[in-house]
Amino acid sequence: MTLSLDQLCKAVYTNEPIRLSDEDRKALENCHQFLSSFASDKVIYGINTGFGPMAQWRVDDRFLTELQFNIIRSHSTGAGTALADEYVKAAMIARLGSFMQCRSGIHPEMVELLIEFINRNIIPFIPEHGSVGASGDLVQLAHIALCLIGEGQVHYNGEWLPTRQVMEKCGLRPATIHIREGLSATNGTSVMTGIGAINQLHAENLLHWAILTSVWMNEIAESYDDCISAPLNECRRHYGQQYIAEEMRRIAATSGCLKKREHALYDSGHSDVKVFRDKVQAYYSLRCTPQILGPIYETLQNARRIIEEELNSASDNPIVDPENQNVFHGGNFHGDYISLEEDKVKIALVRLTMTAERQLNYLFHDRINGILPPFLNMGTLGLNYGMQACQFTATSTTAESQTLAMPNYVHSIPNNNDNQDIVSMGTNSALLCRHVIENTYQVMAILTMALAQATDCLNLRQRLSERTGYVYDNIRRLTPTVLEDTPFYEDITKVEQYLKQTI
Repeated sequence: MTLSLDQLCKAVYTNEPIRLSDEDRKALENCHQFLSSFASDKVIYGINTGFGPMAQWRVDDRFLTELQFNIIRSHSTGAGTALADEYVKAAMIARLGSFMQCRSGIHPEMVELLIEFINRNIIPFIPEHGSVGASGDLVQLAHIALCLIGEGQVHYNGEWLPTRQVMEKCGLRPATIHIREGLSATNGTSVMTGIGAINQLHAENLLHWAILTSVWMNEIAESYDDCISAPLNECRRHYGQQYIAEEMRRIAATSGCLKKREHALYDSGHSDVKVFRDKVQAYYSLRCTPQILGPIYETLQNARRIIEEELNSASDNPIVDPENQNVFHGGNFHGDYISLEEDKVKIALVRLTMTAERQLNYLFHDRINGILPPFLNMGTLGLNYGMQACQFTATSTTAESQTLAMPNYVHSIPNNNDNQDIVSMGTNSALLCRHVIENTYQVMAILTMALAQATDCLNLRQRLSERTGYVYDNIRRLTPTVLEDTPFYEDITKVEQYLKQTI
């Protein structure tokens, strides 16, 4: 079984079921049988030893089953708000991806039960806080494992219920401990990877909106179109910049708003003009969109590759290898790959948010744009305020994201009796990235509403491109043109949900 980000998306958002093939089950069984035979007369970490710094203690054979239950129960120590269902389901899929590398020695029974949880939307309670990202997501994965053994609680059909009650209702039985199911289920990077996968889908969606709104911005400003031209952008070798420019050209192809520099300035008749009414070059937040969004696109492309590789990696310890007839001890649970990528995605999205906030400022600032009323106010100046206060929210939210942009990857704190002397904090990085994503949607919602209002101010609807015009029509179905002062908070939420729906 090989998992892609698109498959994960379908399983999470459309409930497309995951199936275990006969071949997959046979491979799992083969790995399990090898480990059972191999471990019979050897000392192997986590099978007949304690865990972490306690590995120096041999565990008597009488207590090996209890040992596996103990790691699940003792590590279910998370705190804080429960992770939303989509993140937990993605984490379970990521854990399945790790199991399906057939390097864990886990019994197929637990894998099949995990698939039942995924397909039936039985969502374990996982608190946000608890992982240091090495040995992976021990605490949060323990909360999943706790439910697989019939304990803890799950979110099912909109209710929080005891796991055993839901399992009985669905005709499921708690997983049995065979040899190392406790350690295999709790050790690895699956929670940070699941959160990162959902973050990735939203980040790519936000970039899509940033490209479209940037075209719309330039339509409002009636910019010259050479800033997105192929010859200009191909002079710079970065494929991200060239991709953004190409996408902007595609969206703008049917626009009647953008100007041709060769017609407006290169034709004869301008040599005696001393001061030009229109700006010869637009502000950077409009003109430099390919150069700003290009590196963001490349960052997201690399993050997608890393996440898909992690989805299909064995991330626990030790690694059971039937092919080489050995069990290898190492650190595949270390979450540095995900931690660093989530920090990079977070930083990239903060940059995207900053650009959107500056574009919003252009629309609201009449002395800068020179064509729109202050704050897009279509009422009576002084009496009415247009969208003035919306900028406070966008600016405040952007400022919070700028603070959150500080990399978390560099914040290792030794713990676990210094056994974990350097850790990734990968789940914290993914959670902070998630926070920035929510902020970005809020700023983009306000910008999109402002673009629709600016379109009305200038009566530009019929000159917009097909794509930006389509979005304008959708926004107007959600929110009316603002003529008199009105509360905006519900409209912002409506537009924010609209922007998210394209996932």
